[in-house]
Amino acid sequence: MASLTPQDMATRLLAGGFGRVGPSAPALSDPIADTPMVVTLDELRPYDHDPRVTRNPAYDDIKASIRERGLDAPPAITRRPGEPTYMVRNGGNTRLAILRELWAETRDERFFRIPCLFRPWPARGEIVVLTGHLAENELRGGLTFIERALGVERAREFYEREGGQSMSQSELARRLAADGFPVQRSHVSRMEDAVRFLLPAIPTVLYAGLGRHQVERLGVLRRAAERTWEGRAKTRHPGVDFAGLFQDVLLQFDAVPDAFSTQRVQDELVGQMAELLQADYDTLSLEIDDCESRERALSGEPRREEPVVQSAPAPSRGVPAPIAATQGIESAGAAARASQTPAPAPAPAAAAAAAAGGRGDGAQEPGDDRLQGHVASAAPTTPRLQSIQQLVADQMGDERPDFQADALRAIPVQAGGLYPISDVWYIDPALDTLQGLRTHIAQFAREIAQEAAVGGCIEASDGGIGYDCRAPDTPTPPPFGHAVLRLLQVLSATPLQRDEAAQAFRLDELACLLHGHGGSFARLSDTATVKLFRLVRLARRLHDLEAADDDAGETP
Repeated sequence: MASLTPQDMATRLLAGGFGRVGPSAPALSDPIADTPMVVTLDELRPYDHDPRVTRNPAYDDIKASIRERGLDAPPAITRRPGEPTYMVRNGGNTRLAILRELWAETRDERFFRIPCLFRPWPARGEIVVLTGHLAENELRGGLTFIERALGVERAREFYEREGGQSMSQSELARRLAADGFPVQRSHVSRMEDAVRFLLPAIPTVLYAGLGRHQVERLGVLRRAAERTWEGRAKTRHPGVDFAGLFQDVLLQFDAVPDAFSTQRVQDELVGQMAELLQADYDTLSLEIDDCESRERALSGEPRREEPVVQSAPAPSRGVPAPIAATQGIESAGAAARASQTPAPAPAPAAAAAAAAGGRGDGAQEPGDDRLQGHVASAAPTTPRLQSIQQLVADQMGDERPDFQADALRAIPVQAGGLYPISDVWYIDPALDTLQGLRTHIAQFAREIAQEAAVGGCIEASDGGIGYDCRAPDTPTPPPFGHAVLRLLQVLSATPLQRDEAAQAFRLDELACLLHGHGGSFARLSDTATVKLFRLVRLARRLHDLEAADDDAGETP
C-alpha cells in the first residue's frame, strides 16, 4: 500500500462526517406521561381562556410569599399539539404573572427557571383544562359572578363543539359536575341571563364584583318589567322595544360600582316606562312589584332587600317623590309578599323533636346512631370535591346541602294508628328486638288489612315476620280485599309456602295496589302505603337480626 502524502492526509482529515439518511425531527415530542421538567418564562404563557380577567384579591399576599419563599407550588403545565410554548394547565395564571413581575424587578434566576410538572394534553383537552381552571380559581381565590358566568358559557361552547349540537341548561350543569365543577341548573340560567342582558350594559359594575343576589334581583326586575311592558305596549305603541330601553337604563349606572343600587335602577326604569307608555308611575310600580312577587312565589325564592345607598341621590324623573312612592309601594305590597313567601324550614333540632314526639321516644336531638340509620348507601365524594362545592356555594350565596342537618326533615311523613309513624326508615333502639319488631309488623299488617275489610284474617305469631294469614270468612271477598290479603300472605310466607302464595298473587295486582293504574280495584290509601313501607323496613331489620343470631350460634 502506497504511503499517504501530507496533502492526502490533510484532505481525509478535513472530509465531512457521515450524513443522516432518514428524516430529522426539528424538536423532541412531548412526554406521554406526567414528567417533571424545568421551563423558563419565555417558554411558558398563561391559559388563553382563563375565566379570571380581574386581579386576584390575594395578589399582593401571593407575591410577598413568592418573593420570600420562592414558588412552593409550581403550576402544572401542558401544551396543545403543534404549539411551540407551554401553558398553565389547572390554575396558576396569577402565579405566572407574579413571577414575570419579580423577574423584571430582581433578575433573580429562581423566578425565571421554574420546575413544573408536565401533563400530556388530554383527549378532551379544552374542556378538561377550562374546568380545571374554574375549580382551581374557586379554591385559590373566588371568581366574581360574571367571571364564573363567562367561564360556564365558554364551557358550553366547548361541549357543544364536542357533541355537535346545542345543549340545555340541565345537561350543561350535569356535564360540568361530571368534569369536577358542580353548578346548579338555576345558577346556569342566571349566568346565561347575566352574560346576555347585563354584561353589555354594566361591565364595570359586574367586574367590580356585583354579587349573585343583585344579579338575580336585576333578572327578576327585567322579566317583570318586560311582561308589564308587553301588556301595555299593545295599545300604546311607544316606538321603542323593551330590550333597548332596559339597556339604556342600565348604562346610566355603570360609572360608580360602589354606588350601584338595584332600587335606583328600578326607579329609573319605571320612570321611563311611565313616560313612554303614558301611564301612572305608581300603577306601573305596583304591577311590576306584583309580577316579581308571583315569580318568587313560584320559584320558592325569598325576596332579598339590599341596603339603600345614602350617598347617591335618586334620579329625578319628573314624578313627585319617586323614592317615597316606591317605599309606599313596598309597604303596601309587604302583606301580599309575606303571604306568598314560603315559611322557613324548621331547625334540625326542632324537626328532630317533632319527629321524636310523634314516636313517643322523648328524644330531643338526633344522635349518631339515628343519623347512621338513615344512610342506605354513602354518597361517594372526596375532600377536594367537598371543598369546591363549599366554595361555589359560598360564592353563590347558597347553603350547601348538609346530610346531618337535612336527614331528619328531608321527607316529613305522618301516619296514625296504634304505632304512629313519623319516620319510615329510623328504628328506635327500644324497638330493635325480635319480639318488638314482630309486634309492630303484625299491627301494621292488621291495619292495612282493615282498610280492605279483611282485618280479621291477620293473626299475630311468635315466628316468621310476626303474623299469619288465614282464609277469609266470606267465600268471595271483594277484589280489593282479596288482593291486599294475598299481598300480605306473600310477605309473611315462609320460603316453602312462598311459591304457592306467589302463584296466587300477580304482579299486576301489586302495581294496582301501589299506584292504581290499570287495575280493576282501588289502590291503597296514602296512610296504608306508608304503613306498608314501614312494615317492609321492619321486616328487613328482623331478618338481619335473625341472621346475626344464627351466625352467633354457629360460632364455637
